[in-house]
Amino acid sequence: MRLDKLLSNMGYGSRKDVKKLLKKKQVNVNEEVIKDGSHHVNPDQDTIKVNEEVVTYKQYIYLMMNKPPGIVSATTDLRDKTVVDLLSKEEKMFQPFPVGRLDKDTEGLLLLTNDGNLGHRLTSPNKNVGKTYFAKIKGKVTEKDVIAFREGITLEDGYQSKPATLKIQISGDVSEIEITITEGKFHQVKRMFEAVDKKVIYLKRLSMGELQLDTSLALGEYRELNEEELTYCQSLN
Repeated sequence: MRLDKLLSNMGYGSRKDVKKLLKKKQVNVNEEVIKDGSHHVNPDQDTIKVNEEVVTYKQYIYLMMNKPPGIVSATTDLRDKTVVDLLSKEEKMFQPFPVGRLDKDTEGLLLLTNDGNLGHRLTSPNKNVGKTYFAKIKGKVTEKDVIAFREGITLEDGYQSKPATLKIQISGDVSEIEITITEGKFHQVKRMFEAVDKKVIYLKRLSMGELQLDTSLALGEYRELNEEELTYCQSLN
């Protein structure tokens, strides 16, 4: 990999900015000052320093966040705060994006990464990765709804949703349920319940496939995926 590309990817600015660092002799590789940005380095073997600070290279970043309500699942937004705004400067330089959309008022598990292939594998309906949510529903959820969801709900625009697994925890004026879907249409869970004359009043994502929300994460907190979680992600194909 070219040295200037590596440093640019690691947040040291544009190629032009990196060129200035090199010209000022502020970069060394294996204790040798390098002024040529086209110099090739192996980030796994070479020790690269900028102003005597070791550069630790990572190509991808994988973060699990407990998304709070009121925050938009996007990289930028003109009006609202986004999940990327919650990250530190060090993580932002990887330019991560949220995998799958959580509505502004929805909370829970959200993965942020700059690995586009993983994002596709986790969200593509063809991959059948289950997304499980806990929800509070205004209205009495019954076994009739369980059967209807299992067969696939027809939404208001005529779209026939894929079969979903609905589990009733509490059935009453305000019901509590868990639902697992394998697709992610706009406002899907809300629209599915609207199709059976009920309303979602609280929604929280608990899992995506085998990725479970870390219950030690407070709303707005995040952490890097651990080795087991990364292995699962890399096993998707």
